[in-house]
Amino acid sequence: MSSSDPGQHVYWLASRALGVVAIVLVGLTVGLGLAMSARLVRRPGLPGWLKVSHEALSLTALLAIAGHGLLLLGDSYLRPGLAGIAIPFTTPVQPLWTGLGIVGGWLAAIVGLSFYVRRWIGTRLWRKLHYLTFAVYALAVAHTIGSGTDAHSAWMIAALVVPAVPVAFLFAYRFMPEPIAAAQLPASPEAADQAAATLRPRYASASRPMPSAISSGPTPE
Repeated sequence: MSSSDPGQHVYWLASRALGVVAIVLVGLTVGLGLAMSARLVRRPGLPGWLKVSHEALSLTALLAIAGHGLLLLGDSYLRPGLAGIAIPFTTPVQPLWTGLGIVGGWLAAIVGLSFYVRRWIGTRLWRKLHYLTFAVYALAVAHTIGSGTDAHSAWMIAALVVPAVPVAFLFAYRFMPEPIAAAQLPASPEAADQAAATLRPRYASASRPMPSAISSGPTPE
């Protein structure tokens, strides 16, 4: 088998392909989660569907990350060994950038699998764990740029930039101060939903459009 034979590098090529899939899926997962937490989607029935899709994307990204690392075990050139793909900063090849990717992979596992222990750890801790998704995304991007052989190619730059732009916008929107909205809307999303459900029949019976924000004034009779 010649050194130029692609079959000699099939594990590395497959690992690289899954790495690209993983970074795109992580970006989509973070963006979708931000859109949900910012309550940008209010169409009836759609939030539930988005929640299921968010969970499915998260688990699919986790599988892609696991495959990205495990396939390297078969690479005859790198030969990272199990410790090299599981323990950060131990691989002899690009230990820093590879280590950042491994840390991001473990954090992704914690966040992704937290869906199944939510009832035991509580909603508050579960929500706090989801803030780790920002670290996962940042580490994944750093790993891709630092250790990816295609980091400077046009298609890889597009794969990084296209998800990053909406993620940056949604992040800014989600965490920007909103004093006016905070003064007008109830304290929690659950209270907002309950208030909206109470007011909707009254506005419908009066043949008036439902207001976009719930007023703090008296309820119309």
